[in-house]
Amino acid sequence: MKTIAVAAALLAILASPALADNVVDTLLKQYEKQGATAFNASAAQSMWTRDFVDAKTSEKRRCSSCHTEDLRRPGKQAVTGKVIEPLAPSANPKRLTDPEHIEKWFSRNCKWTLGRECTPQEKGDFLVMIRAK
Repeated sequence: MKTIAVAAALLAILASPALADNVVDTLLKQYEKQGATAFNASAAQSMWTRDFVDAKTSEKRRCSSCHTEDLRRPGKQAVTGKVIEPLAPSANPKRLTDPEHIEKWFSRNCKWTLGRECTPQEKGDFLVMIRAK
């Protein structure tokens, strides 16, 4: 019985990259239907480290403030200090495997960092950048 559990866990870990690719590909197709064009990881990388000023507090925010510039490393939520597991699928096989989770965090993080929702283009750019890490 223990062998079956270990084999199932190993299979789940090995299947995660394929699952992540399928989920990302599905979301990218959705974003294209919403008007996005060729996705660009370099554009996302540029936004990742760019400062955005919060309209209410004048505080500078950037994606890398919480998630770090190295997506293979854990980050830390700027307000609560809670540890954020690595975004890179290479370091965290659970990443990019749940489309609802991805959309939820795009909504929260884009609003907090950019002060608005991300566009379908920006979401796709971020996904191709994160998937490559």
